[in-house]
Amino acid sequence: RHRHKEKWATTAPRIPSTRLALHHFDSSYSLHLGELWPSVRAGLLCEQKYGALLNNFSDLDHVTQELELLNATDFVSEALQKAEQLQRETMTEAETSPLFRASISPKIKCYTFPRGDITRFHPARPDTLGLLGYYLMDAASLLPVLALDVQQDDLVLDLCAAPGGKTLALLQTGLCVSGGHLAANDVSVSRTKRLHQILRNYVPKEVRETVSVTSYDGRDWQDMKGGTFHKVLVDVPCTTDRHSAMEEDNNIFHKRRTKERQMLPMLQLQLLMAGILATEPGGEVVYSTCSLSPLQNECVVERAVEIAENQFNINVHVEDLSHFRTLFQDTFSFFSDCRLGELVLPHLTANFGPMYFCKLRRM
Repeated sequence: RHRHKEKWATTAPRIPSTRLALHHFDSSYSLHLGELWPSVRAGLLCEQKYGALLNNFSDLDHVTQELELLNATDFVSEALQKAEQLQRETMTEAETSPLFRASISPKIKCYTFPRGDITRFHPARPDTLGLLGYYLMDAASLLPVLALDVQQDDLVLDLCAAPGGKTLALLQTGLCVSGGHLAANDVSVSRTKRLHQILRNYVPKEVRETVSVTSYDGRDWQDMKGGTFHKVLVDVPCTTDRHSAMEEDNNIFHKRRTKERQMLPMLQLQLLMAGILATEPGGEVVYSTCSLSPLQNECVVERAVEIAENQFNINVHVEDLSHFRTLFQDTFSFFSDCRLGELVLPHLTANFGPMYFCKLRRM
């Protein structure tokens, strides 16, 4: 009569979110990636590799010299040299190949250590103006920005901008110095504060003040400024696979966040639709995630193209980005079987990513 029932809710051991994430990845990605999954899994569970995005607003010569002494090289300029070399070798194909029709901003520079070299970069130091010389980020995160191919006079929207690495990369193109404009938006006020902090640490006041930073729900963007941008980056919230496999803190696989996780593809679709509707005809959208999941990647793109056609009578063309694989295969490990867009896979010798990116053109 006086015995107490066991309280299962409090006494049963809680399964760590990281283990739930890995269990989910093992069941879905082993099917999607097949024999590649064990090596991708090992990459996810090992220390991530970083690149140093050069800050063009800082004392460049000093920083470049410092990075080159460490035996790091700029993977973007190496890719541009490779493109020129391939162009010389195949002059007859030059007109038809997407490799040569695409342009990549030579102003974006990012230093990485060679394949297999796991040296870490030191934190950047401020120059005489108080600006930091480089920003440490997953170098694969630059690929969506490079795919957007921003020109100096473009009107650009970064729809889900925080914490700010891609926003900073967009500014390296000289966008806000030469007649272009950047709108950086993120629904989270706390993450937008982090974005402001990055802009303060890396960008001079006169350039910083030309960037419009807002905290709207990105899904409602077309209600405010539809059809006005030349280029839109839609880097959506996702299962952040590497973080989910490694960190308990703020993990989307936590039991309490199950519903939120299940609703991610719908949120991603709504954000991509908002991005498409924010561009003017002829404008371009790059959609990106840091997930390996086809449900968050190709499936979202396919559905968005369908909805744009059926509900808005907008023809959206998915661009071929296979030349990125050719240009950047020395730095990153790519998945060769993506139906649409490109996917960087974590790999022990080049432990960047995951990073999915796909380019769309509003016709």
